[in-house]
Amino acid sequence: MKSSLVLAITLALAAPAAFAQHMPAPAAAAAAANVTAPHLHAALRALWHGHVVHAREYAFAVHAGNAKASKKADAAVVANAKQIAAAVGGFYGDGARRQMQQLLAGHWGAVKHITDASRAGDAAGRTRAIADLTENAKAIAAFLSGANPYLPNDAVFGLLAAHGGHHVAQIDQVMKNDGAGEAVTWSAMQKHMDTIADALAGAIAKQFPAKAT
Repeated sequence: MKSSLVLAITLALAAPAAFAQHMPAPAAAAAAANVTAPHLHAALRALWHGHVVHAREYAFAVHAGNAKASKKADAAVVANAKQIAAAVGGFYGDGARRQMQQLLAGHWGAVKHITDASRAGDAAGRTRAIADLTENAKAIAAFLSGANPYLPNDAVFGLLAAHGGHHVAQIDQVMKNDGAGEAVTWSAMQKHMDTIADALAGAIAKQFPAKAT
């Protein structure tokens, strides 16, 4: 599959986030069963995993007070988001690419703010950032469901809400030096990325059967 196709596919699904905990088990299983494009499936999994890997690196760097590592992780998250957005543009045009990139920037901005506020002990700032994360998830769900008829708004929001919940839990655990708890969250977070990628890949494959492989 051409790299441009991988990007386009990725972007179409790229709503950062992933909140499968709120998706009914039968729906989640059905989404996974509908994945019929292995290359697309693998590409989306890789991209979504990249997002959480770099976001996690940022949390640990901020907790350690390592400005250089924090800046590097931040840049990596942004670069990953741009790859996702570039993919969406491949299917839906440059306007969609720009919108997706803006939405992903909002997702990361909220997660970053939650991380920074948690490190600084800024409870009010943390609360505002969590509210922003929720609103952003709604916006991403609306965008993706509007672009793809096989991505129901409520289901996409559920996936993104669960993903946001993982971010918040992980950040709290990192800041509290709760290594055991963070390890559990990290395992669940990675599996959830697969759930999101599989659901998105299935929807893209249905919408573009001649392109998705």
